[in-house]
Amino acid sequence: MPTDKKQDQKANLDPYKARLTTPQMKNPKGYIRLAAPIEHDSIVNGYGLRAVIWTQGCRQGCPGCQNPETWSETAGTLVKIDDVKKELRQLKMQSGLTFCGGEPLLQAKECKDIADWCRQELGWNIWSFTGLVYENVKHNKGLAWELVKSLDALIDGPFILPQRDLTLKFRGSRNQRLLHLNKGNITKIE
Repeated sequence: MPTDKKQDQKANLDPYKARLTTPQMKNPKGYIRLAAPIEHDSIVNGYGLRAVIWTQGCRQGCPGCQNPETWSETAGTLVKIDDVKKELRQLKMQSGLTFCGGEPLLQAKECKDIADWCRQELGWNIWSFTGLVYENVKHNKGLAWELVKSLDALIDGPFILPQRDLTLKFRGSRNQRLLHLNKGNITKIE
């Protein structure tokens, strides 16, 4: 039996999904919790040569996740945001920054601070991955939506093991989308 697209869209907008980013992780003011050191010269986390920030914490728990060690909200390392900015400023030849995780939208305020600074000070484009669906984040508004509005691209959707596809650029499963954004509005979908 064919599915009703309106029912599917409505099901995707269930408010309970907001718990995946609300409440936000509680970090001391001026700190972000990272799962790993800042990466540079990445070509697999977006177009161009990119710096990558690996955030700690995820509530999604996707079976087959490549980074289950990032799920805990108390593991990883608290790092001063100013120290992150200093390290990023020292990187040469990067064209952008990508937030990976974990779930970057759990630390939306901290990521937005870094993203806005990178755009203004370094002229970089900003991407993020999320295990959430764009429409849910937009519907629920809040800090996560504020971060999304500051991005140039968002790879959205949970990793779904039966839909795993290694031929996809920047994505792990066929349900995930590469959304090009302008102030939160989708301009192109890959």
